Amino acid sequence: MSKYCAMNGATFRIGIDLGGTKIEGLALTRDGAEVARRRIETPKDYQKTLLAIEGLVSVVEEEASAATGNTGLGSVGVGIPGTLSPVTRVVKNSNSPWLNGHAFDKDLEAILGRPIRVMNDANCFALSEATDGAGTGASVVFGVILGTGVGAGIVIEGHVLEGHQGIGGEWGHNSLPWPRGGECPGPDCYCGRKGCIETYVSGPGMVRDHEAVTGERLSTEEIVANAARGDADATASYGRYVDRLARGLAAVIHVLDPEIVVLGGGMSNVPGLPEEVQTALPPYVFTDKLTTRVLRNVHGDSSGVRGAAWLWPADDH
Repeated sequence: MSKYCAMNGATFRIGIDLGGTKIEGLALTRDGAEVARRRIETPKDYQKTLLAIEGLVSVVEEEASAATGNTGLGSVGVGIPGTLSPVTRVVKNSNSPWLNGHAFDKDLEAILGRPIRVMNDANCFALSEATDGAGTGASVVFGVILGTGVGAGIVIEGHVLEGHQGIGGEWGHNSLPWPRGGECPGPDCYCGRKGCIETYVSGPGMVRDHEAVTGERLSTEEIVANAARGDADATASYGRYVDRLARGLAAVIHVLDPEIVVLGGGMSNVPGLPEEVQTALPPYVFTDKLTTRVLRNVHGDSSGVRGAAWLWPADDH
């Protein structure tokens, strides 16, 4: 029996959010209170990344032990940009390419000397918001990441639905529903297809669309600010963005019928976005009265690392 398994009840959980530029770690008590947090840069090398996480876990664990009075080992959950293949058990689909092809969970377990749990970072975001965020108490939560890319996680009755191939929630690589003039076949996507939802409702998607229509290349922040000031071109670009996001989510609602859709990622910070998407949704959803709610996340940039910590439920300690 490992030292961890002999603990019979850790009083804190450690979460690690492994990003392309930074690695964040925190520790939560059993009731979700934060007792330690640290952030370091991400080495662009596989072995160095493993060692960096080992050092981060050690520091966070020491601080959590001092705060809680518990000297045992905490549980460790890790959110990664990618997923573990259910077939090969190595990382796939990561935009941090030095992770791909490696048995990340087994390698990190060997270094840390305890079992760990690893999951896609969007799944961790969704789990965080379903556990004690915007989706608290909901039976089905769809947690959306709207950033440089577009991803999501699905949480049903408190459990992440990873799917048979580990790609549950990858709604960004479906085609934009109900395409209109100029939207078909759509922009090239890095996945090799055209017109994916991601090419329209990611941050770069908004920038590309505005430039294609107006010839003016602006950042998302500039487009949103110009729209707020009443600029006609920016207002039209923002309107297309909201409508496309609503269409994409309507297709998900038809399959999952979630109680809550939680928006995360950089685009979720746009003032009023959840409310405007909520207003745009009903014409696209096959129901008499839409009761699915679209909400902004509660925990912001911390949702991913909190979700990683929640990968170990209390009854698994």
